[in-house]
Amino acid sequence: MKKVMSSYWTRVLLPLAILVGSAHAIAQQSAVDWPQEIAADEGLIVVYQPQPDNLEGNRLSARAAMSIELKDGSEPIFGAMWISARIETDHSNDIATISDVRVTRVNWPDSKDNQEQRFTQVVEAAVAESSMTISLTQLSSALAVSEQVQKSLENLNTEPPQLLFREELAVLLLFDGKPRFTPIDNSDYERAMNTPLAVARKKGKYYLTSGSLWYVADDALGPWRHTTNPPADLVAMVPAGEEPAPAAIPAIVTATEPTELIVTQGKPDWSSLEGGKLLYVVNTETPWLRDLASGNMYLQLSGRWFRSRSEDGPWTFVRSDKLPQAFSDIPPASDIGGVRSSVAGTEEANEALAQAQIPQTAAIKRDEAQLAVEYDGAPQFERIEGTDVTYAVNTGAQVLRIDGKYYAVDEGVWFVSGDAKGPWQVADSIPQDKIAEIPPTSPVYNTTFVTVYDATPEVVYVGYTPGYLWSFPYYGVPVYGTGWYYPPYWGGYYYPRTPTWGFHVGYNPWTGWNFGVSWGGPFFRVGVSWGGGWGGGCCGGWYGGGYRHNDININTGDINIGNNINVGNRRDKLADVRRDGSLRDGGHRNLYDRPQNRKRNAGPANRDSLAKRAKSNPSRANNVFAGRDGQVARKTGNDWQVRDNRQWHQPATPAADRLPGGDRGHGIDRTPMPQRPQINHSQMNREFHARQRGNFRRRR
Repeated sequence: MKKVMSSYWTRVLLPLAILVGSAHAIAQQSAVDWPQEIAADEGLIVVYQPQPDNLEGNRLSARAAMSIELKDGSEPIFGAMWISARIETDHSNDIATISDVRVTRVNWPDSKDNQEQRFTQVVEAAVAESSMTISLTQLSSALAVSEQVQKSLENLNTEPPQLLFREELAVLLLFDGKPRFTPIDNSDYERAMNTPLAVARKKGKYYLTSGSLWYVADDALGPWRHTTNPPADLVAMVPAGEEPAPAAIPAIVTATEPTELIVTQGKPDWSSLEGGKLLYVVNTETPWLRDLASGNMYLQLSGRWFRSRSEDGPWTFVRSDKLPQAFSDIPPASDIGGVRSSVAGTEEANEALAQAQIPQTAAIKRDEAQLAVEYDGAPQFERIEGTDVTYAVNTGAQVLRIDGKYYAVDEGVWFVSGDAKGPWQVADSIPQDKIAEIPPTSPVYNTTFVTVYDATPEVVYVGYTPGYLWSFPYYGVPVYGTGWYYPPYWGGYYYPRTPTWGFHVGYNPWTGWNFGVSWGGPFFRVGVSWGGGWGGGCCGGWYGGGYRHNDININTGDINIGNNINVGNRRDKLADVRRDGSLRDGGHRNLYDRPQNRKRNAGPANRDSLAKRAKSNPSRANNVFAGRDGQVARKTGNDWQVRDNRQWHQPATPAADRLPGGDRGHGIDRTPMPQRPQINHSQMNREFHARQRGNFRRRR
């Protein structure tokens, strides 16, 4: 049962709680500073921060400016190299290790003689034996301006959920279908199984608690009334709430279908955004805007935008690349600056998509990784429409049957067996082409984002991208969930499926996806186990006693849109301290680094034991770049200099900057001289800005 619960926590709850990871330690900060140095027989090779061109799986293609400082003390020899490398990532600590580096091309603007071949051989040999470290924040910022295009996924459901509006503090009590109850062990009470809140009943009376607040009703669907006199025997089963009862008592709003609750403290308080083109509601957690030019209102839910003329609807989906221009002009530091991650074409959205391309990787020890799958009776499989794949429906695990073999994903690792019940062993290969055919309409769609990269007799190299945690690229922005409703399994056990709606999920570029459930925070945090295990033989899933509150950050206190999405000057709202005293801030959770998974990890040292780690040298300026044509340029103040024949030169003025005849109206002929090399100023400026932005974000 514990294994089923662990799998279910990963598959159902954790995707809704990709939140605060560990912060960078000082040593880790310096380890990813650029440029980095590699010792060679000829001298010292200085490698500047790579400029990514493409990331495919765990293979990175990039350009990098570099130089050789010869032992004879002569002037450094500058060059540009193209590399193909493997990356190993740790999102919790914002680090990627670049290893297995292959130099595919070298250009030497400083060397036009027979030394060029010798320098190339030196660089190829030294770099191949070394590994380098880069911040994932740096990498994602750089990828955001690469020419790689993030393909939008198809067949996501864009129908809006039921939208309910309340002008008072309120909590959504969402049932997964009709309310169902099961007996609580050693008690006269029953508890609701298919809701994440703590609901119990006895003799026709229903009780709901946050640990501090109690409610009573004559029907599970309400109306619910606050009570100060709950049954003493029921109170004894519930741990006391961590927070005192609020001055204002939240109302309870019930629903049995995919629903989002939009709450304001009183009537919506509209405020004008700088520029006067947009209004936004101040007294809500929900990004709720009005475009003054059209009069349309917009709501952002699970990364999606919905539009209507009024609260009464009808609400229709609007693609993020079809929003009014005023959305792109929202100031990043404003109270609603965080919504820019859901506006296609903004820096924030581009970086979010770039980050979604970077896998979380791990090396898994074959002899340490274990899996046990439990079923409700004999294994039952259903075919996934349009594929040759069937999946197990009566288990909390994700088990696929393909060509007579059984494959299961657990915490980002594929397992294989000849029998549905095991024994299971780590899979060193999977039928990726058939798995890739699984559509978003299937509850096991997220398994298509887990990959096996390579294997040795001892370890298997695996990874997953955010799709495994139900975050997907959609027309220029990340969205949460597929939008499809997946019916749960009911039998002797209850197995819910991952929802898109009902938890007010919002995206924050510092912390990833997070809850925003208004005054639902205390109600989730109560952590009721009802003192009776799983009760009635039901596993609980993330509904009921198995809910894992300690890994979730839920917004409570004053309802304010800034609590959920503001990333301007409100960084302090996201910082926190772990129970062990270590800092935590805007990282994305690494499943492989969860305490119960660490034993199975081989770690990067096992893979790159023969590679020398390049050393960071922060005393050097990280201002040298490699152009796509092999030029080497450096940024000096507001100007660029380009390297040629062992000297730095002012580059020729781009043709686009010159008027016909070479005259800009000042009688100056700015026709480029033949000996003056040119650079692509716009491309270099984009890459310089991305590098600066990545370094700024990394140190936040």
